[in-house]
Amino acid sequence: MKKFFQDIKADLQFKAAGSGQKLSESPRERTPKEKPKADTPKPRQGPTNEAQMAAAAALARLEQKPKPRPPSSQDAIRNQVKKELMAEAAACDKGASVDQKNSSPTLVEDLSALSVSGVYFTCPLTGVTVRKNKKEAHLREAILAHASKDPVAASIMEIHTFNRDREKVRLGVETIAKYLDNIHLHPEEEKYRKIKLQNKVFQERIHSLEGAHSFFQAIGFEKATLSVPGQEETTEDFYVLKEEALEKLDDLKAHKEKLLSGEPVRVQLDRQLCIFKPSPQASHFELPSDFFNLTAEELKREQRLRAESVEKASMLRTKAMREKEEQRELRKYNYTLLRVRFPDGYILQGTFYAREPVSALYTFVRETLRNDWLPFELLAPGSHKLADESAALNECGLVPSALLTFVWDAEVMADIKASGGEHRGSVLKPDLLLAVQLLS
Repeated sequence: MKKFFQDIKADLQFKAAGSGQKLSESPRERTPKEKPKADTPKPRQGPTNEAQMAAAAALARLEQKPKPRPPSSQDAIRNQVKKELMAEAAACDKGASVDQKNSSPTLVEDLSALSVSGVYFTCPLTGVTVRKNKKEAHLREAILAHASKDPVAASIMEIHTFNRDREKVRLGVETIAKYLDNIHLHPEEEKYRKIKLQNKVFQERIHSLEGAHSFFQAIGFEKATLSVPGQEETTEDFYVLKEEALEKLDDLKAHKEKLLSGEPVRVQLDRQLCIFKPSPQASHFELPSDFFNLTAEELKREQRLRAESVEKASMLRTKAMREKEEQRELRKYNYTLLRVRFPDGYILQGTFYAREPVSALYTFVRETLRNDWLPFELLAPGSHKLADESAALNECGLVPSALLTFVWDAEVMADIKASGGEHRGSVLKPDLLLAVQLLS
């Protein structure tokens, strides 16, 4: 391009100099020549000084104009990110139009391709096993249904289960216990048998406590609107203990003790125990969305971590810092699917909390053994022995899935062999082998 402009400039200078003149000569320095003959055409007049100056200025501007620089690696990255963002936005727009057609979209999973159909829990009140996304609703229904059989016990379950703030529960329960203690110690004094609902302590500690009002009514209190002494036109709401309940003070004391010792009702994680025949697919896992769902709080934390990733990548980190980040990464998983391969090739599978101790895995395996008294060991991927049974599964790198190896204790097996004994057949209980499945 530069050579092109230089050629134009030279051509202009040549034309400005005139035919047969040197480029270095100025038009003012040219010597007059013979007048041309009549039949000879006059040479074309060169550009004026003003035209030459304008052309020179234009060429100067062209030469000073910056050339477009080739895209750097950062530019390429920006362009790629821009393309991806535009594609993502288009996909979101497409998804939004689909959502408008279907106001309640659901995630469809190919259950036949999954290693396990989901994470399941068993309700201790009903014995029913439900999937993760239905456990809270089922537990609430079960507790409320239990109220028809034992309203006091059900209300205590409500208080300890449905209120997330444990400190709020503690203060509320202690305040209710104080009310009941006053009644038990002073049954003859009417003022202790009435609880003003507009009382500041009651409003702050008890009023918003789910299950508290059910508890008062279950143990013999009833709501009443009473006049304020000296102000007949003014009324206030109270919980008043019924006379029949006052005659059963020992029952009130027992209700108080149950309230103080109450615990939240927790659904139990169902292991979804499966036994598979020997398969080369033992180390292949396809997990459902239940294993990866994040709560709103966890999602915010993930977004914050992504925002900090660039800064972290550019700074030097100590070993302690790296280990801390690794542990935080492991805590992203709430569940893990574990398989144990036995010497005869059979495979045991179960679902665990990611933070459960290794001892829970050993217990799970031992309960499936025909000879559960024999010591054994579990080897993690890489033949690493899981010796510390107090360590959490996620701390051992066994999330969100892992294939472990079962081995008998070497010394015990050596003693059995030396005594002429021999371990025959599968190590698993016969009833488990009746339900053996194929691992697809």
